[in-house]
Amino acid sequence: MSEKVYPICVIGGGSAGTMAVIRSVLNNDETLFFPGTPKDKKKSRDFWVSKVENMPGHLGYRKGIVQPNKESIDWLENGEFKKKLHHKKRQGVTSIKKVGEIFEITSSENEKYLCEYVILCTGVMDVQPEIGGSIDPILPYANIQLADYCLRCDGHHVLNKRLSVIGEGDGAAWVGIMLKERYDCPQVDLLMHGKKTDFSEDVQKLVNKYRFNVYESEITEVLGDRKVLQGYKLKNGETIETDFTFISLGMIVYNELAVDLGANVDKRGFVLTDEKGETSISNLFVAGDLRANSMKQIYTAWNHAVESADKINGRIRQSKR
Repeated sequence: MSEKVYPICVIGGGSAGTMAVIRSVLNNDETLFFPGTPKDKKKSRDFWVSKVENMPGHLGYRKGIVQPNKESIDWLENGEFKKKLHHKKRQGVTSIKKVGEIFEITSSENEKYLCEYVILCTGVMDVQPEIGGSIDPILPYANIQLADYCLRCDGHHVLNKRLSVIGEGDGAAWVGIMLKERYDCPQVDLLMHGKKTDFSEDVQKLVNKYRFNVYESEITEVLGDRKVLQGYKLKNGETIETDFTFISLGMIVYNELAVDLGANVDKRGFVLTDEKGETSISNLFVAGDLRANSMKQIYTAWNHAVESADKINGRIRQSKR
């Protein structure tokens, strides 16, 4: 293990991680960057998002998040601050320990590094429905404006379309209610996928008012040709025709590194922080989707990252006075 102590370590290469690196490096703070292994990337949201239509400047990218992030890191690596960036390409982090006031980082290459501050940006992943015991049947339609997850990012695609929502309870119903009220979908089907319907009284009234169809039978087959989603076959023999699906099954929260350090999390596993992103562990910061009590959007991830990087920079400058 090198005895060098890096001021800042950024873990995660999505929108929050990229912005944390940009801000830290441009603050003239030496920054160690672990974007994640190829396996890590395939488990992340940014890998699966092919288009970003609710963010200025992102419409021209075929890979909505990955390409602009890569361009930004490439620019840093070739610019006047390049000596401040230590980019551990294709590497992730398997563990973090805190020894006194210093963090000991173990990389996916089993190398150890020391740093004063950590900005954790490991993010989340949307839960996929298992159909026939596998998530593979839904993946050809996922995040390409056929089967999506984020109402803010992709809700506008349901305008004048027959909508289906795969989910459970009030959460799935509220997705349908919001989209019906915004975009007046001519048909809304709630697919409980083998779960019993258990709506609250207020939600049931709206489900009845908007004449939603509710199906408890398990989905057994996705109908389509990988370019057009046609619908679903159910275990009870029914066929549901649809134009667009929203999946509302929750998120996988990649909080293991924070939890191992003892950071406080909420009931869903998101990491609790103060207004600048600092966790209950001093000098451990969280930015992006992993952070509790925040929208899961690119612009909020950027804001989190800047707040944390600037807070850290202030402490670094103060320590040198």
